[in-house]
Amino acid sequence: MVTKFYQHILALAFAINVINENPKILPNVTLGFHICDSYYDAKLTYHTTVELVCKLHRFVPNYKCDTQKNLIAIIGALVFDVSFHMADILHLYKIPQLTYGSFAKELIDTTQVPFVYNMVLSEAHQHLGIVRLLQHFRWTWVGLFAVDSDSGDHFLHAIELLFSNNGICSAFTQRITSQGHTFTNKEIGRFELHKYANDPKARAVVLYGETMTYLLLNTIISLSFPELKLDPSFTKVWILTAQIDVAVTPLLRRWDFEFFQGTISFAIHSNEPQGFQTFLQNRNPYSPQGDGFLRDFWEQVFECSLPNSLGLMEDNDDERCSGEEKLERVPSSVFEMAMSGHSYSIYTAVHAIAHALHAMCTFRTKHQGTLCSTGLELQNLQPWQLHLFLQGILFNNSAGEKVSFDDHGEFVPSFDIMNIYIFPNNSFLKTEVGRVVPHALEGEQFIINEDLIMWHRKFNQVVPISVCSDSCPPGQQKKKEEGKKFCCFSCDLCPEGKFSNQTNLKECFKCPEDQYPNKNRDRCTPKVITYLSYEDSLGISLTSAALSFSLITALVLKTFIRHKDTPIVIANNRDLTYALLISLLLCFLCSLLFLGQPRKLTCLLRQSAFGLIFSLAVSCVLAKTITVVVAFMATKPGSSMRKWVGKRLANSIVFSCSMIQAGICMVWLATSPPFPDMDIHSQTTEIVMECNEGSVLMFYLVLGYLGLLAIISFTVAFLARKLPDTFNEAKFITFSMLLFCSVWVSFVPTYLSTKGKYMVAVEIFSILGSSAGLLCCIFSPKCYIIIMRPELNSKEQLIKRKF
Repeated sequence: MVTKFYQHILALAFAINVINENPKILPNVTLGFHICDSYYDAKLTYHTTVELVCKLHRFVPNYKCDTQKNLIAIIGALVFDVSFHMADILHLYKIPQLTYGSFAKELIDTTQVPFVYNMVLSEAHQHLGIVRLLQHFRWTWVGLFAVDSDSGDHFLHAIELLFSNNGICSAFTQRITSQGHTFTNKEIGRFELHKYANDPKARAVVLYGETMTYLLLNTIISLSFPELKLDPSFTKVWILTAQIDVAVTPLLRRWDFEFFQGTISFAIHSNEPQGFQTFLQNRNPYSPQGDGFLRDFWEQVFECSLPNSLGLMEDNDDERCSGEEKLERVPSSVFEMAMSGHSYSIYTAVHAIAHALHAMCTFRTKHQGTLCSTGLELQNLQPWQLHLFLQGILFNNSAGEKVSFDDHGEFVPSFDIMNIYIFPNNSFLKTEVGRVVPHALEGEQFIINEDLIMWHRKFNQVVPISVCSDSCPPGQQKKKEEGKKFCCFSCDLCPEGKFSNQTNLKECFKCPEDQYPNKNRDRCTPKVITYLSYEDSLGISLTSAALSFSLITALVLKTFIRHKDTPIVIANNRDLTYALLISLLLCFLCSLLFLGQPRKLTCLLRQSAFGLIFSLAVSCVLAKTITVVVAFMATKPGSSMRKWVGKRLANSIVFSCSMIQAGICMVWLATSPPFPDMDIHSQTTEIVMECNEGSVLMFYLVLGYLGLLAIISFTVAFLARKLPDTFNEAKFITFSMLLFCSVWVSFVPTYLSTKGKYMVAVEIFSILGSSAGLLCCIFSPKCYIIIMRPELNSKEQLIKRKF
């Protein structure tokens, strides 16, 4: 006997007494009841149910006899399978069935549903409560034990689907036989159970079934694996479903249930009716009131013997029961004085039937003029007539709670979440730590107060961890491990440009375009707006170089103007020299347009000015080279080149070459001009303010044309390098154009490989380097003679000297 279940009988008897003593409900009518036990056997359940319906001791199934008992409704059962078998018979007779054990109503045939009323919430709400509990404590690696039955199959299917949808994994799944008297199970072998026990990661274990499932699991562990009680890895947080009562049988009373210490149990909501404690305390085996269960219950609870009907004692070693024993002194696992959830459901079910019956009688009295307050009238009532009134009942029971059924035939209570702390004597302290209220407002459907929970002593009051893999901290993302469930993963640092500010993210977030992830990649930091400014160390260096070279060029120009009538200045085409020096001066100064914050005007000017001025400079060099070549060719007798000698040729070359570049720049500015832009992608931590070239093709066309002029100048100068040195500067032009071409050839790959403000710095450096090369290679030999060796700056010396 599971002695705790005796309270279910007492709750039924107590409810019947309360109703019979209440003159406001069914006056002059005394309700009675009949109790049957199915012993968890399907065949016996069907047999007993048919016996309840029919008066005959011998009966024929599917045959309705006239000698039926006056049965109005049936309350039961505790276990789903029993309720299911009962419904198979009862729905044929349309007898109301009020179940007080939680089960999945969807497993019942739809034709039976209108005749079944649940005094507890459907299991679907309990499943959601389990998931919310696991999510609250962040338990994602959870073991499952389930009774081996249809309800167990449904539970595993439903809960694993919820697990998958809510980021939870089942570490293992184990079935337990549904036969309460069987102590062996082929599916629970030594190796399998040890495999589960030795998984220190699966600290949370859900046990689904009923009380006998709980007792059987304890039996298996205690008999077959007693060493597990000493194994620290087998210290679990047991989560029990509402069908399970923490109870013991006489055989298990002395056994140790310590490994269930700190259990979290879902329980049917209960409320203590007034007078129930007194009713329990008045139980006495020597009382003349008939109670066929009390004798066995009393002997097993107090481990004593009662005299038989003849007043003789049984031949055993137990002491004689005095009748003065107190139920409140019995351990809670043996018998509980507080009304349990199942007992409260029975108590409420009795009141529901009585109020429905009273409502039906009242209706018949008002509308049919017949009184059903007599036993004779009640005998004529049919069970199917009660359904309409059961569906519409609404009353407050003696515990002060409102009772009604919803559209699905379910009483609308809640699940209490209890924490059970078991003591060495198998008594326990049961504390309500939360509640599942499905019909409450959003945010109030699941309530838990973890501060009230007393965990297993081996956890040292620290919330246990039940995860397959440690959480990935902010800044990292989960990486699935091949061949394992999704709850088992490793952690990788967020990729470049992404961050995570939460734990266990499957994929990191991308920072906004104007931000970048910090070093730990757990947040985004605003990018710094940058450009090549005059205040930067690099900007200061380039500005200093540009101004220095500009000053040198100006000094060289001043020197040549001062010595404009000297042979060396006249011999090298004075006008072209002035034009070249002015263009070089402008080249140095135009590099300053690339410094500072890009604006619309500077973006329009910088590339076009650079292209035009450099074209002018290279055109002057080309004109000087061609002039030298033509001059020497014209010295030959009868040469036709004499007509080309003079300023006309040089001016034509400079003008035409410059106009071509001017035309390219005008097309560029007219079609796709440069404009200020922000580059937010090239640099990770910076937003680069730059001038967008508009048309990249036109930009490289300008550079290409400059390159073409430079190559032509280099080629002509190279071919003229062996002409007499007296009036020939082709050798110096060759060196200058070689340097010029080298700078701009190396510019293209360098420019393309750099980012941000350094691209601008590369272009400025190329401008300064190529301009300085022209200045130094072409004018340094002449300045040396003019300034350092003025005695050589004469026509006679120039004719004699080769330099």
